[in-house]
Amino acid sequence: MRGLGFAARLARRELRGGLAGFRIFLLCLALGVGGIAAVGSVAAAIGAGLSAEGRTILGGDVALTFTYRGASEAERDFMEGMGDVAQVHDLRSMLGTIEGERALVQVKGVDDAYPLYGSVGVEGGSLPDALARRDGAWGLVAEAVLAERLGLQPGDRVRLGAGEFEYRGVLSDEPDRLSGGFGLGPRVIVTSDGLRDAGLLGPGTLYETIYRLRTPESADLAALRAGFEARFPDAGVRWRDREQAAPGVERFVTRASAFLTLVGLAALVVGGVGVGAAVRGYLTRKLGAIATLRTLGASSGTVFAAYLIQIGAIATLGIALGVALGAGAVALAAPLMAETLPVPARFAAYPVPLALAAVYGAGIAALFALGPLMWLRDIRPAVLFRAAARVAGRGRGGPDAWPHRGALVALGLMAAAFGAMVVWLSGAPKLAAGVIGAIGAAMLLLRGAGWLAMHGARALAHGPLARSRPGLRLALGAIGAPGGGTPNVVMALGLGLGVLAAIGQIDANMQRLIRSELPTDAPAFFFVDIQPDQLAPFRTLTDATDGVSRVATAPMLRGVISHLDGVPAAEAEIDPAAAWVLRGDRGVSYAAAPPAGSVITEGAWWDDDHAGEPLVSFAAEEGRELGLSVGSTLTVNVLGRPVTARVANLREVDWRALGISFLMVLSPNALAGAPHTHIATVYASPEAEAGLMREIGRDFPNVTAIRVRDQIERVSDGLATLGGATRWGALAVLLTGLAVLVGAAGAAAERQVAEAAVMKVLGAARLRILASLALRAGLLGAVAGLVALIWGTAAAWAVSVFVLDADFILRIGPAVAIILAGAGLNLLAGLAFSARPLRLRPARVLRMAAG
Repeated sequence: MRGLGFAARLARRELRGGLAGFRIFLLCLALGVGGIAAVGSVAAAIGAGLSAEGRTILGGDVALTFTYRGASEAERDFMEGMGDVAQVHDLRSMLGTIEGERALVQVKGVDDAYPLYGSVGVEGGSLPDALARRDGAWGLVAEAVLAERLGLQPGDRVRLGAGEFEYRGVLSDEPDRLSGGFGLGPRVIVTSDGLRDAGLLGPGTLYETIYRLRTPESADLAALRAGFEARFPDAGVRWRDREQAAPGVERFVTRASAFLTLVGLAALVVGGVGVGAAVRGYLTRKLGAIATLRTLGASSGTVFAAYLIQIGAIATLGIALGVALGAGAVALAAPLMAETLPVPARFAAYPVPLALAAVYGAGIAALFALGPLMWLRDIRPAVLFRAAARVAGRGRGGPDAWPHRGALVALGLMAAAFGAMVVWLSGAPKLAAGVIGAIGAAMLLLRGAGWLAMHGARALAHGPLARSRPGLRLALGAIGAPGGGTPNVVMALGLGLGVLAAIGQIDANMQRLIRSELPTDAPAFFFVDIQPDQLAPFRTLTDATDGVSRVATAPMLRGVISHLDGVPAAEAEIDPAAAWVLRGDRGVSYAAAPPAGSVITEGAWWDDDHAGEPLVSFAAEEGRELGLSVGSTLTVNVLGRPVTARVANLREVDWRALGISFLMVLSPNALAGAPHTHIATVYASPEAEAGLMREIGRDFPNVTAIRVRDQIERVSDGLATLGGATRWGALAVLLTGLAVLVGAAGAAAERQVAEAAVMKVLGAARLRILASLALRAGLLGAVAGLVALIWGTAAAWAVSVFVLDADFILRIGPAVAIILAGAGLNLLAGLAFSARPLRLRPARVLRMAAG
């Protein structure tokens, strides 16, 4: 305790000298911690908003979704026993003007009880008045984008299915919009009675019926769910309640925030390089004082504790600044974000994300600061005096040396524990483990590259290439000098630029995958909701249309997988990658013969006249992820009826071909008599598309056309938005790297002063000295950019091949830009500190060095 008190007094006295030398230390910690705190705070605000607005977002306390059917009388009675009920229908269709223009829309049919919570905004009126039947036509409201696209004015007549509706106004607010998930077109609201009159709720048509319930405050939602499922075990109903009002949004927010937090952690790791450099530089300047303390009897533990307390206090200040920065930035931006975010958010000071950011900051500060500090524990005073003398002579300083073996083991264990903690707290363990592994591998690669650059430059400085080029020789010598900061520059720039390189290459390959690598024979349209009696005339029309090269059709239903090998799907052990298969309803078809182009990887197809046990052909990759093989059984709930089929074969499905592909194809006898519609893909030239849409809309108003190019554009726009967010995250990493770079350049400035003085004495002009300084900075930056390109490209390749399941092509433009950016940024940082070496007189510098 006595030694600790003395160490605390020493630390306090040292801190009186101010924060000179620790500005980069503080900046690096503050930036990294601030970024993580900001991302976590926004995610917490969105989570709180979704939770608080759960009832409004869902449209009720409970929502039960039926596929292609409504509830039976018994099911409806059971729901009414739980509380008030509102019924909603959701489907896709084509809305057209009287003049013949058509657009794909997402239609919601509502009853008089809708909405149970919240209110629907309609410009110039109320929803009941806007939807009421007047002058022989039901009313309709739509989002502004649809009205602008079709030039609609209130009072205009439009066609939806086989019915005629009157456009009554703009849908300005829809409280339960988020619970509906991804829509293929602008939202339109009509009454359910109007949909029935328009023939859009007939047997086999593709729609969902959603029953929203308002339950008493005291209701036990878990017990209500258990009761419903026990009463109707094979209903095939999807249950949601206010605790999971928008699961898709919540999953996206969780994953996006986890990713951005990990990017912030990468920035913090880059900042850790600056922390370590600042501690090494500080201890180097303090070697004389440390040696004196040891000579006067201070134990190594006491000296270690004194500087640990000092560094800990400064780290605490940096972490506090980072937490304040992150929380303050979110508070300032909250009004703007509240208006622009597509999800509800409740902004406040949330302690958990702020504490998590502080923990991350403390962990990184400890990992990078303890290495130099541990060097103090086992060093004798005489060694310290010799080290101080070497530092004065610009040689290798003691704190630059590697810690002893025991210290390295301790640091390794700390790093492993910190990594495990990050994976556990991340919310996306696989992603976190991958990012941490990539950062660790990148740091090892960059440290090795820095060592090779230093020794390689030293060798080249004495080689024939530099013999007659004094400027190049001086530049290479400075890069190869032990105290030249080469490893720090390569590490800081390499991590920041590497993240940018990885994101740039991934983004470029994703865009290429969407735009350039589409199959050459991709269809122009998907047509859905083709009734069985419409199939023959539909084929006749499309086959006779000029510009149509091919038409493919297949029967289509939708079903929910409820059991795998007799085990309820929710309890089955599956690969998490296949969780999406069980999350909702999936397309189901039937066929007597294998679909064209099918490649069966296991098992065999059934006979054309198969009449025995229902059989199913399942997509091979997804089947393996679900644990299915030939002979397994699965139960699919179709229109409220469970169908149990045995897996007859597994087949490869190329989803990127954009043809008609089904996860499950059943034997015809499995779905005998089930009402269904057909889906069609039409391959047509761009010139034929407009005319084909007009003819289909005229003769088959109930058929929905999905233009493939429009959906590809939507996906591409979404990826561009996500890519923009990740690029901002990468820029945060680079910004921290620049702070470390500035610190390294500042630390090297003193050595550059002595070098410039010697060069001036030897007759070098200012321009030659400046050229030498610029050359070394540019060369070292180019090396950092090259290494960043290597590891960033490797990371992008891994993501493209193993995550996106796509080929990878190196994009030359972004690759060259990364190398040039490395050279340019380091050059700018180096030149920023070149004025003092060029300005000082040689005699003064040499007298200072001698004295």
